[in-house]
Amino acid sequence: MTSYVENETEIRFGFSEEETVKQVMEEVLDSEGCLYESQVNVLITDNETIREYNKRHRGIDNETDVLSFPNLSFEVPSGFENAAKEEADCFDPETGELLLGDIVVSAEKVKEQAQKYGHSELREFAFLIAHSMLHLCGYDHMEEADAGLMERKQNAVLENLGITRE
Repeated sequence: MTSYVENETEIRFGFSEEETVKQVMEEVLDSEGCLYESQVNVLITDNETIREYNKRHRGIDNETDVLSFPNLSFEVPSGFENAAKEEADCFDPETGELLLGDIVVSAEKVKEQAQKYGHSELREFAFLIAHSMLHLCGYDHMEEADAGLMERKQNAVLENLGITRE
């Protein structure tokens, strides 16, 4: 399992972004029964840059906290067995790892939302990574039932890692 994490801001947190991404990624993929060693790229950026990504890719001219860019199409969430059908496009030829996709996180939103919701920046960052990882696994929250399922899964991941609201 590989995660590439780049923080292009001057904002620094009191925890290792790389270690947190690795822990959350591993917990999500284990809980979702991923059949493959996997790879994810994470960019930590500012509100201005994430707004540009949001406008360009989603047509929404607003800041957001996290964006997910899945590399796979799932017939059902976490239907990893279909990845083999798209092998040329989905696996790193050098490592053999499944290329799940990219995550973009706003460092400013991590700080703002941690304060707003009264929990640590670690908890907020881990929550956003778990949320985005579930999107990379084919989940969405467009319907109320799907949103509830994602919320339960996110909370279970954070609970299993001992990352609580404190």
